[in-house]
Amino acid sequence: MEHVIHEERRLSFFEKYLTAWVFGSIGAGVFLGKFFPQAAVALDSFSIYQVSIPIAICLFFMMYPIMVKIDFAEVIKAGRSPKPVTLTLFVNWCVKPFTMLAIAWLFLGVLFKQWLPGTEIVKGGAQVDLFRSYIAGCILLGIAPCTAMVLIWGHLSRGNDGHTLVMVAINSLTMLFLYAPLGGWLLGVNKMPIPWQTIVLSVVVYVGLPLLLGYYSRKWLIAKKGLKWFEEKFLHYLTPVSICALLLTLILLFSFKGELIINQPQIILLIAIPLFIQTCLIFAVTYGLAKWLKLSYQDAAPSALVGASNHFEVAIATSTILFGLSSGASLATVVGVLIEVPVMLMLVKVCLKTEQWFKRK
Repeated sequence: MEHVIHEERRLSFFEKYLTAWVFGSIGAGVFLGKFFPQAAVALDSFSIYQVSIPIAICLFFMMYPIMVKIDFAEVIKAGRSPKPVTLTLFVNWCVKPFTMLAIAWLFLGVLFKQWLPGTEIVKGGAQVDLFRSYIAGCILLGIAPCTAMVLIWGHLSRGNDGHTLVMVAINSLTMLFLYAPLGGWLLGVNKMPIPWQTIVLSVVVYVGLPLLLGYYSRKWLIAKKGLKWFEEKFLHYLTPVSICALLLTLILLFSFKGELIINQPQIILLIAIPLFIQTCLIFAVTYGLAKWLKLSYQDAAPSALVGASNHFEVAIATSTILFGLSSGASLATVVGVLIEVPVMLMLVKVCLKTEQWFKRK
């Protein structure tokens, strides 16, 4: 079977210290926004149909390296083991979006509402409460299941790499059909404006286009250079590209939020709390259901980690296009990036500590 990664079971330098890079980007963005506020505004002014060209370029280079890693031939083999695939799809699309809405509304719309005052003008000129904007960002995270980084979480947990790969591929495909209608409906429940054409366009451009180019370029490169060169050389140099693009996007995002973060740093913490609870809850639900379904540990661990992980690249892309680079929704999706690595590493350790709960293949 063709594997996407043949690395040792450890994170690369860039991935291991991603949280530190994120904090560094936040610091750089805050500094830029505080002392050079016109720089980010000038960059964002290069736009076509309200889509920032610099941001669009950064977001594409975030997504493409993820898509090119996927071997879609493995999707066909998923039918041999339908239980873990069905479980992950059920949790990702029938449970996770609704628990995210409920938890975000409970904390940001009720418990923390008094500390999240004010309104903002989002794209299109609509004025919304800030707490609703933060909830919208959480919703966009909750309906974006698993990033390709989950391949690393599954690998570190000594799970079934093939199953993890299949779920990344299937989620990329199902997002094309479910992300826009589900996101639009849940954002409507939250009383946010719903530009349907924009949300569909964002999914097509930031999921569909990288997916298509990733598939064909992978096929062409392997045919020309061979699988060994593709995995050991091409992917090795491509991973930092994705992370650098993410970090550049974060610098731009936080350059608009510099003054807010300096004046109200507690907002980051308040948004992080429901996101942390949601991640741990979905992991526990999926892990428990895997135990009830009598899955092997090799399938149970990646199923739970795929359920817990968010495709934050798509969430950031969609929130930026829907509500603007400086919106509260975009800030909430960025907080999702901030907690992703440390929380997922914690859950990997939980898997390894509880391996004996499950049978092994």
